[in-house]
Amino acid sequence: MDLRPSVGVLALVAGAVCGCLAGTAIAQVPTEDRTSREQSIQRGQLKSGAAYRDLQQAQYESKLAEQDFLNAQDAQKAAQKQADEAKRQLDAAKKALDAAKAKEAQARKRYEDALGTVDRAFQTPPAKK
Repeated sequence: MDLRPSVGVLALVAGAVCGCLAGTAIAQVPTEDRTSREQSIQRGQLKSGAAYRDLQQAQYESKLAEQDFLNAQDAQKAAQKQADEAKRQLDAAKKALDAAKAKEAQARKRYEDALGTVDRAFQTPPAKK
């Protein structure tokens, strides 16, 4: 009886030894390293979540700021229209004032001319009969 192991048995034993060694190698990774890696992943996930919330908040604030800008732009356009209309009314009123002052000056000159005519008539001696 041959007590030497067969090739199949040797392969089986070699596979088992390799499997045990691999398991031992994994088991030999310090718990601290796995925990540190897991903690690092967890910290990264927390940071990613916080960064995403910050992004959402920034997007929301950006939308609000854009709406405020558009509202202010509309208000400025409306105010500019009102200012343009007020300027047009001011110009028209100034033109009417200038015309009224010119008319008053002409009326004053005619009045003073008429008074001068009356004064001259009083200063002229009466006609002799």
